[in-house]
Amino acid sequence: MAERDNRREGRGNDRRDNRPEETPEFADRLVAINRVSKTVKGGKRFGFAALVVVGDQRGRVGFGKGKAKEVPEAIRKATEQAKRSLVRVPLKDSRTLHHDIEGRHGAGKVVMRTAVAGTGIIAGGPMRAVFEMLGIQDVVAKSIGSANPYNMIRATIDGLKQEASPRHVANRRGKKVAEILKKPEAEVVEA
Repeated sequence: MAERDNRREGRGNDRRDNRPEETPEFADRLVAINRVSKTVKGGKRFGFAALVVVGDQRGRVGFGKGKAKEVPEAIRKATEQAKRSLVRVPLKDSRTLHHDIEGRHGAGKVVMRTAVAGTGIIAGGPMRAVFEMLGIQDVVAKSIGSANPYNMIRATIDGLKQEASPRHVANRRGKKVAEILKKPEAEVVEA
């Protein structure tokens, strides 16, 4: 009897305690679950649609949707689809965007702005999940238009695909990174 009590309190020979802590390669965030019903002769049949965002929190993110008769199965399908649709986004100092961007999908429009260190993630609902899974720590974002989570996530991903690092821009233009980042000096006008 005493042995059972010890196991319940976490001091016994519980097999779960012997396994090493594993950190999964990808983190996932459930954004929305939608219950849909189909009316049939005997009554109603319910189905579930799940929207999941997956990321490695180091610059890769993807989203997926899954449909099933049960919630866990819908989430599993959505997670698998999200892992297949990962996109890589270059981050500045591994914490924010390189430049301000705008994303669109359908009636959804989102504006994302780079932010100084310590700002945090200022974004609503589905956009926040994308930024957290991406590994962004400082960003200011606003959704204009559709409040549908599917459209908001697609618009956010669309905007993030447009993100370009100074190295990428320099390669494309055949210049050095220093030339791209150099700010034009203001000309001194003598009176």
